[in-house]
Amino acid sequence: MNTLNVKKDDFVEVQVGRDKGKRGKVLSVLPKAAFVIIEKVNMVKRHTRPTQKIKQGGIVEKEGKVRANNVMVVCPKCDKAVRLGGKRLESGKNVRTCKKCGEVLDIVS
Repeated sequence: MNTLNVKKDDFVEVQVGRDKGKRGKVLSVLPKAAFVIIEKVNMVKRHTRPTQKIKQGGIVEKEGKVRANNVMVVCPKCDKAVRLGGKRLESGKNVRTCKKCGEVLDIVS
């Protein structure tokens, strides 16, 4: 199984492709296939027919998936796309940290 550095609700920046430089929040993560779905990035059009859920058929725009290795997490302190490191706190909990400034990215509860 692949381990991904990206988690749901992370703020990420796309590094390659037609959406290079765009930033957005991760809506969902597909770890087995190593894909993420990012808000307002890689918009695709789907032709849908009317159903009981969707009364109006037609062309619907939605987010497509992006390879997880093509995105980097944005550090809230640096405001840059950064690589992530790991650190163990005194409480014994592992957290993700920014490699540039050392800021803890995970919310510790």
